[in-house]
Amino acid sequence: MKPIAIIAACSALAFAGDWSAPVEVRHEEDVAVSYQARIDGQWLVVRAKVGNGWHTFSMDNKRRADEKLAGKQAISVDKQTEITPAGLDIEGPWYQTEPKDFSHPELRWFSWGFDKDAVFAAKIRRPAAGKLTIKGQACTDAICKNIDVTVPVTPIGVAPSDTDVKKLIPVHP
Repeated sequence: MKPIAIIAACSALAFAGDWSAPVEVRHEEDVAVSYQARIDGQWLVVRAKVGNGWHTFSMDNKRRADEKLAGKQAISVDKQTEITPAGLDIEGPWYQTEPKDFSHPELRWFSWGFDKDAVFAAKIRRPAAGKLTIKGQACTDAICKNIDVTVPVTPIGVAPSDTDVKKLIPVHP
């Protein structure tokens, strides 16, 4: 193989399924959370990196809280993560990293989420360019920051999946 062909082939592999540039949610100087997305095989994958001292919430936080409250009034319910795709055809349910239980039952405050990295994934019908609107909330022990960001997804190529979807759990509506 000629050197130019090798360089071209390696470049194509390097960009296939690459993560988007990070989109950060900041509070003053702190990064509360940042998001990246990519097409990974037949999956749309969103990666959240949670800043030190911050946490964010699962996609099914409200449903989980409602189940625990069993009709009682909550003191507070944290905003769950919502991911809305545009230009991408989602097929089936979303999956997420198993969330941690941040609940304080004695206060009737039930919440689940992530204080480190989290992954969200959904099958797509076919790779396509698009964007994701991500809404939710990131909090410390003292403050909360609303999340409302747009993350671009541009499939430069489709890499074989290296996302272990079997480690993720289904998001229940």
